Amino acid sequence: MLIRGSCHCGNIAYTLTWEPDPERIPARACGCTFCQKHGGVWTSNPSGALRVALRDPDGVSPYAFGTGSARFHVCGRCGVVPLVTGEIEGRTYAVVNVNTFNDVNPALLTRAATSFDGETVEARLARWKRNWIPDVKFEGAGQ
Repeated sequence: MLIRGSCHCGNIAYTLTWEPDPERIPARACGCTFCQKHGGVWTSNPSGALRVALRDPDGVSPYAFGTGSARFHVCGRCGVVPLVTGEIEGRTYAVVNVNTFNDVNPALLTRAATSFDGETVEARLARWKRNWIPDVKFEGAGQ
């Protein structure tokens, strides 16, 4: 399945190749205040491939808080956060916000609340390595 998504204005757009076609797509509603305020409901496929196109890379505001291990890609034009990335051993891993999907039947989404409070940085990086999208490529400079 090829999933297309973007921020509201289209400055940050992506395609996510999800193989095999999913019977359901897990959607994790993070309980942190940043995700709550920005509508962050995340999914990933550790067998997937993510391609991100930035129309105007200067119009993307990276944001990190807490441990600084996650990089939220915030569109500086419309304020939407379509994806989060993290670096592990020189490789970029990512999750995408299901609320930014453009062409997915919402019935495929299985939403569940989640909390990562108290998780150590080591445990977080191990979880990302197991569960996040490991094949991430950006088009556009500076990201």
